[in-house]
Amino acid sequence: MVSFGKRLKERQIQEWQEYYINYKLMKKKVKQYAHQIEVGTLDLRQVLKDFSRMLDNQIEKIVLFLLEQQGLLASKLTKLREQHDALEEHPQISKITELREVYRGVGYDLLKLLYFVEMNAIGLRKILKKFDKRFRYRFTDYYVKTRANHPYSQLQQVFKHVGLGAVVGAVSRNLHELQDRQGSYLSIYDSPSLPLQDPVVDSIKAAVDRLTHSTNFLNFMAQHALIMQEELPAPIEQRIDEEKYHFMSLLLNLANTFLYMVNTYIIVPTADNYSMSLGAAATVCGIVIGAMAVAQVFSSVYFSAWSNKSYFRPLIFSSIVLFVGNTMYALAYDLNSLTVLLLGRLFCGFGSARAVNRRYISDCVPLKILMQASAGFVSASALGMACGPALAGILQTNFKIYKLTFNAVTLPGWVMAVAWLAYLVWLWFSFKEPSRDFEENNSPHGSNSDTEKAEKSKLEKGLKQPLLITLEEKKEDDEDPEADGSEEDPEESRRPATSMVSAYGLLTPSVKVQLLIYFMLKYAMEILLSESSVVTTYYFSWSTSTVAIFLACLGLTVLPVNIVVGSYISNMFEDRQILLASEIVVCVGILLSFHIIMPYSVPQYVCSGLIMFVSAEVLEGVNLSLLSRVMSSRLSRGTYNGGLLSTEAGTIARVIADATITIAGFFGQSWFLNITLLPSLVICVVSIVATCCTYNSLF
Repeated sequence: MVSFGKRLKERQIQEWQEYYINYKLMKKKVKQYAHQIEVGTLDLRQVLKDFSRMLDNQIEKIVLFLLEQQGLLASKLTKLREQHDALEEHPQISKITELREVYRGVGYDLLKLLYFVEMNAIGLRKILKKFDKRFRYRFTDYYVKTRANHPYSQLQQVFKHVGLGAVVGAVSRNLHELQDRQGSYLSIYDSPSLPLQDPVVDSIKAAVDRLTHSTNFLNFMAQHALIMQEELPAPIEQRIDEEKYHFMSLLLNLANTFLYMVNTYIIVPTADNYSMSLGAAATVCGIVIGAMAVAQVFSSVYFSAWSNKSYFRPLIFSSIVLFVGNTMYALAYDLNSLTVLLLGRLFCGFGSARAVNRRYISDCVPLKILMQASAGFVSASALGMACGPALAGILQTNFKIYKLTFNAVTLPGWVMAVAWLAYLVWLWFSFKEPSRDFEENNSPHGSNSDTEKAEKSKLEKGLKQPLLITLEEKKEDDEDPEADGSEEDPEESRRPATSMVSAYGLLTPSVKVQLLIYFMLKYAMEILLSESSVVTTYYFSWSTSTVAIFLACLGLTVLPVNIVVGSYISNMFEDRQILLASEIVVCVGILLSFHIIMPYSVPQYVCSGLIMFVSAEVLEGVNLSLLSRVMSSRLSRGTYNGGLLSTEAGTIARVIADATITIAGFFGQSWFLNITLLPSLVICVVSIVATCCTYNSLF
C-alpha cells in the first residue's frame, strides 16, 4: 500500500511544495522518539514538549503562507472591484465577459488554496493519530484543546480556515452580479439558495463544505450505507459531470432499495402460518425466510459485476425476477407445494440489486449531493424494514378469485408482485442509463492552448471529491509500509481486487474484527426478527397483527436512533468507545431474552428485544462508519468492493441464523428460544473479546 506521505508528495501543488506539512520528517521523528524512550535517553514529558514545538513550527509555516496568499487574493479582488464599479457606470458586454473570466481565474486560485489547506489538515490529523497510537497517549486531545482555544490560535486557521470565507464570498458575489440575471437584482445575500450557475462557484462551495465537514447525522447515515469513496482527492481522476446526473434514475434506485426491504420483511409475521398450512412445522419459517438470503449471497456478486457495464439492465432483470418470485410465493398455497414456496423466495433473493443501488449512488450522483443520496439509501432501507411487517398486519382478509386464494399468507406475495410490476413499468420509461465515459482513461487530446483550462478542470474535479470517509486517516497508513522501506507502484495501489480471495487479503486485522462484529449483529437481529412469530405464538398467543405491530415498531426505531447517535452521541464519544459499549448492551439484551426460571412474560420479551435491536442498530451504524474509514482504498472500486464484502458478511449471518431457527425446531418449542439465542451469545462474547484485543486503548 502506498503511504500517505508518498501520496501527499505526488498530489502537492509543486510551486508551494516547501510550505506543506513535512509529514515524512514528522513520521521519522515519531519513530525516533519511540526508540529514544525505549533505550531511556528521553522520557515521555520531553517527547511531548519537543513534538508540540515541532507541530507549532509546522502549523506556523502553513498559516503564514496561507495569510500571504489570502493577501494576494484580496489585493486582486480590490483591483477587480474598481474595474467592476467602472463597468456599472459604463457597461460594455465584452468588458463584462472579460472581467468575469478574470474573476473565474481568481476563483481557481482560491481553489488551489483550499486544496492546499485541505491536504495540510489531513496531514495534521494523520500525524496526530499516529503519535497517539505509537505512545498510547491521547496527545491529540491535549494539543487541539490547548491550541484551538487560545486567543492567538494558528490551528484555527488550518482547521476552520478563518479568513477564507470573506474571499469565497467576494468571488461568489461578484460572479453572481456579473452573470445575466434577466432583470433580477437579487444578491446572494438576499437569497442564499439562489443557484449561482457558475462551475467555479460550485467547486468552491464543494471545497468549503469538505473543509467544514464534521460528524453529523447526514454524514453518519451516509457512512451507514458504506458507499465508499477515496480519502484523498485525485486531481487526475475523471469525475462525474453533473449534466449526466438524472434525478429520476436516482429515485428509481432508492425505490428499488425500499421495495426490496419491504419484500424481505413482509412475510416474517405470517411465514410460520404459511409453513403449517403446507403441512410443515412452524419452525420451517426459518428456511422460508432464509431462502432469500441464501440466493442473495450469490446475486450480490453477479449484480456487482454487472454494474461495471450497465445499471439499467440489471435493474430490469431484478424487477422481473422479483415479480416471478413473489408470484410463485403466492401460488404455492393453491398448489399446496412447499417446494414452490421456497423456489419463490429463492427467486426473490436472486433479484437483490442492492449492489447496483450502492454502485449507482457512488458512481453517478453529483458530488455535492452524494452524502444526501447515501443517507437516502439508508433511510429507504429503514423505512422498508418498518413498512414490510406493518403491511403484513393490514393484509388480514380472505377471499378467492376463480381458483386463486387471497388471504393473510398469500397476499404479501400478490401485493409485492403487483408492486414490482408497477416498478418495472416505471423503470422502463423513466430510467436513463448514464454515460460511462468518465470511467475510461482517455488521454488528453486538446491543443496546447487548452493546457491551462485542463489543469483548472483537474483541480476543480479533485477538490469536489466527497469526504464520506472524512479527513480521518485510513488504517493502511497505520500498517506503516515505509517501516521496511518497501514501496508499491502507485498504479498497483489503485487497482481494485479481482476476486473475493484477493479482497480478503487486503483486509487488516481491525477490518476483519469489524466484519465479525457486523456478522454478529446481523445474526442477532435476524434471530430476533425471524423467530418472533413462533416465539410469541407459543408463549403469548399473539395474532399475526400483533406480531406485525411489534416488528413495525422495531423498524421505526432505526431512523430516530441514528439521529441521536449521528447528531449527539458520536460528538461526545469516540467511535471505538461507542462500538464496545453497543456490543456490551447487545450482549445484555441477549442475556435478558433467555427463558430460564421465571415464567416468560411479554414485558421481558419486548424490553429485551428492544434493547437488543436498538443497540444492534447503534452498533451497525458506528461499525460501518469505522469500516468505511479503515478499509483499503482498493476496495472502494471494482466488483469485489468493501460494500460487497460487508453485504456478504451480513447475508451469510442471516442465512446461518435462519438455518439455526429451523434446526432448533427439532428440539421442541420449549427449548426453541434458548437454543436459538445461545449462538448469538457466543458470537457476541467472541466479538467483544476481539474488539478489546484489537483496540486495546479504548478508554
